[in-house]
Amino acid sequence: QVQLVESGGGLVQPGGSLRLSCAASGNIYPITVMGWFRQAPGKERELVAQVTTSGRTNYADSVKGRFTISRDNAKNTVYVQMNSLNPEDTAVYYCDTQMVDPWGQGYNYWGQGTQVTVSS
Repeated sequence: QVQLVESGGGLVQPGGSLRLSCAASGNIYPITVMGWFRQAPGKERELVAQVTTSGRTNYADSVKGRFTISRDNAKNTVYVQMNSLNPEDTAVYYCDTQMVDPWGQGYNYWGQGTQVTVSS
């Protein structure tokens, strides 16, 4: 069993910043990719950012230059620093963790989601 515990969401004014954290624990195989997705009301879940074990990153165009993803491999934790937030960033943010077992089987786990609301 794998648990992903997210923290850091909340209410922030436009132009403000938040930092989300997600820690993986439990029966963890080697983690390959950690990242964040988000889902706004009435919209599909979309990628925000991902980071590989080697530190390679991938960002959605809408957050490039404003969000920074990072990872602590020793702690199985991923972070996203979100700056210059605007109302369009309002969504539930989900942590995503991908693992591979010794036999090559891949697994994908999701966190419970944390609400980010950008409003004045």
